[in-house]
Amino acid sequence: MAHNKRIFFVGDELTAGLGDARALGWVGRVLARSVTEPPLLPIVLPFPGENISGLLSRWETEVVPRLDGETENRLVIGLGSHDIDAGLSSARSRLYLANLLDNAERMQLSPFVVGPPPRPDCSTRKLAELSASYADVCARRSAPYVDLFTPLLHHEQWNTDTSLSGSYTPLQTGYGLMAWIVLHNGWHRWLGISEREES
Repeated sequence: MAHNKRIFFVGDELTAGLGDARALGWVGRVLARSVTEPPLLPIVLPFPGENISGLLSRWETEVVPRLDGETENRLVIGLGSHDIDAGLSSARSRLYLANLLDNAERMQLSPFVVGPPPRPDCSTRKLAELSASYADVCARRSAPYVDLFTPLLHHEQWNTDTSLSGSYTPLQTGYGLMAWIVLHNGWHRWLGISEREES
């Protein structure tokens, strides 16, 4: 019997899809466009309010017991911007992500990283710096990185959606935009499926 490829999603409430009336978030939308045979087995393990320090401390405890030695295991890291709320420096955030990626690679989890999107209640400069820092760490380790900050910063639909939500997370439209960017920035290549299968 073929084993289902396992994909672990770790991150904060953005990974959980908080605020989406369709209860899909970006993760559910991306998975709906990722058809494989046998089907993927997604395991979504979010922790609301978590910054990169907390993620580094807990992800292995969550993921390791759920690994399947008989199939391929992958790790998707959804990064938010709670680092800024916690007062973490970009240098500290870089270090924590580097450690996380190194540990994931040692476990042959082939990490895929999704960066933080813009938010109306946070310094644009600090968020730009955080996203750039994460991108650099991923580039140095040849890990795929999806920059959500740059394409969404001045996106009218995104800004309308986050203004309506009035919170850290977007609404339905915003999650749809996040999913579209992920799907068009190396997702199918990383997963080893064709665009035709994804459509």
